[in-house]
Amino acid sequence: MTNPGGAVKSGYALTVRFTTRDADAATQFDALVARTLEGIRTEPGTLVYVSHTPVDEPLVRVFYELYADEAAFQAHEEQPHTQQMLKEREQYLTNIEVVFMNETAGKRPTEPEAT
Repeated sequence: MTNPGGAVKSGYALTVRFTTRDADAATQFDALVARTLEGIRTEPGTLVYVSHTPVDEPLVRVFYELYADEAAFQAHEEQPHTQQMLKEREQYLTNIEVVFMNETAGKRPTEPEAT
C-alpha cells in the first residue's frame, strides 16, 4: 500500500485463533484480554488489536492484530502487559493457531499526521 508521499507502507499483521477449555475459561480469558487491552491502547505502533467470537463457536476467540511494521509487533511482544497475558493465557486454552501476514493492499486506519 502506498501513502500520499509515494512510500510503500509495510504493515505487519497476524490472526490468532484461541480455543478455550469451556465457557468458564472463555469468560476468564475475556477478562484477561480486557485487562491487557488497557496497556495495548497506549502502544503507538499497534494500529488494530481486536478480539472476535466466531458465529456459532462460543469457545473460540480470533484476534486480528495490525502493526505499523514488524518492529512495532516486536515492541508489543516485549511490553509487560503482553508478557503477563502470554504467561496467564495457557490455563484457559486447549489450542492456539497463529498466522503471520504481510500487508499487500487494502484500507487501514490512518496514522496521525506528523507535527
